[in-house]
Amino acid sequence: MLTTLRNAFKVKEIRKKIFFTLFILLIYRLGTQITMPGVDASSLSKISASGLIPLLDTVSGGGLTNYSLFSMGVSPFITAQIVIQLLQMDIVPKFVEWSKQGEVGRRKLNQATRYLTIVLAFVQSIGITAGFNYLSGYGLVKNPSVQTFILLGIILTGGTMLLTWLGEQITDKGIGNGVSMIIFAGIIARLPNGIYQLVRDNIINAKASERPLNILWLVLLLIVILFIVYWVTYVQQANRKVPIQYTRRATSGGNESYLPLKVNVSGVIPVIFASSFIITPSTILMIFQANHGDEGWYQVLSNIFSMQTTVGAIIYTLLIVLFTFFYAFVQVNPEKLAENLQKQGAYIPSVWPGKETEKYFSGLLMRLSTVGSIFLGLIALLPQLATNIFGLPQSIGLGGTSLLIVVGVALETSRQLEGLMMKRRYIGFIR
Repeated sequence: MLTTLRNAFKVKEIRKKIFFTLFILLIYRLGTQITMPGVDASSLSKISASGLIPLLDTVSGGGLTNYSLFSMGVSPFITAQIVIQLLQMDIVPKFVEWSKQGEVGRRKLNQATRYLTIVLAFVQSIGITAGFNYLSGYGLVKNPSVQTFILLGIILTGGTMLLTWLGEQITDKGIGNGVSMIIFAGIIARLPNGIYQLVRDNIINAKASERPLNILWLVLLLIVILFIVYWVTYVQQANRKVPIQYTRRATSGGNESYLPLKVNVSGVIPVIFASSFIITPSTILMIFQANHGDEGWYQVLSNIFSMQTTVGAIIYTLLIVLFTFFYAFVQVNPEKLAENLQKQGAYIPSVWPGKETEKYFSGLLMRLSTVGSIFLGLIALLPQLATNIFGLPQSIGLGGTSLLIVVGVALETSRQLEGLMMKRRYIGFIR
């Protein structure tokens, strides 16, 4: 990947795209440092100690800790995208019709996604602001009133929409998928602080007699992390090649090809989706914290919907597994895939076109999703269990989710750079 990046900087057009992407990410990082008006800065340290903050900060890049302009991050946009995609599965006829209209339909669906993003961002921003202010006892807002909450909701919603627009600019004029690059930048920006905390707690502030053992522990932790990164990279690149033959090609020996399907078809979307399902009940529970925090039912629900507990981590993993199967069939529709192959005069050897091909792809997706779901579940669960059992910092516990996002975005960006350089070589050859 470093070689690809070095070669990309030698090409003027690609270099411009890279610098444009870095410029947009710089604007994003500056926005995460702008604290919202009317917010009591002294309460931010108390809010940072809340167990909900690290999970929300995974997709906001630390913006919620500062209660900044970009506190909501792109989470509402991601949720809106998922909802719109689900509604295209024969639920809303208009969306199904738009999904078949090509570029025109895609623009209409994107517009619907933006409208839904505005609604979700506004509701979520007001809910979290009111929750941290009244219900958790932190007193976030200096002069709380209905007008203040609405104003803060509008500003935070505007921040989310601005961030979404910046992501679209990266997609159009920069490198990589814009929304994914923004999440990637937020996670990477928090990495130095996490490393500093580990070094501070285990070396700087540790007793002299404990430092050698702590240094050995950190070295072993680094080796384990490198191994996990290698494993994640290997699985993310793995694919199943489905042999395809074409009946309409007359050239001998050239009528065979392959249709690659990733082992992890769903990518990191199940992880983000499962996080949303954990965050939503946790946010709602904040409403009852002040008056019912000591009651049994509240403690039980808090354990279930908290990733800081073993039970919550296991439920989170099960949600990832379920969403992996579900989203795999959203990403790769066996019916449409079989139909497209039949229109192209293509078929799978020993499989009849039409319904049999659809059944074949459905079974193949089930098998691939089984491997992919186990992979995603383990990566998300193991660091969290290590935090609960061995007392590692909370940033390590959420590192599984972050690692999946970082590796996935890095690989996708690397492939796009290679594609741009290959395209340039082809154009140069033709000229």
